[in-house]
Amino acid sequence: MGDSFKPKISTTGKQDPVLRKAELDYMKIIEEKNRERVQKLELIARRNRYTGLTIGAGVLGIYLYSIFAVKQETFLDDFNEPAKVQQQ
Repeated sequence: MGDSFKPKISTTGKQDPVLRKAELDYMKIIEEKNRERVQKLELIARRNRYTGLTIGAGVLGIYLYSIFAVKQETFLDDFNEPAKVQQQ
């Protein structure tokens, strides 16, 4: 179905296809743009990792602080339960 839109390659010639200078220049431009894009994505990924580690460390710190603070609470230790009143 989609085969009619594919370009036909001639196999009769034994010569490799030769690219024009403009095509080679265009390929170099595209490669450079792709290299810049990859470097930008690597920088963003590195920043995302640092942000994630910072947020994770903050959450872990808050969690550990709250656990430590709850262990120190003693106001319920001195609490005497009132005697139960029996109803008749």
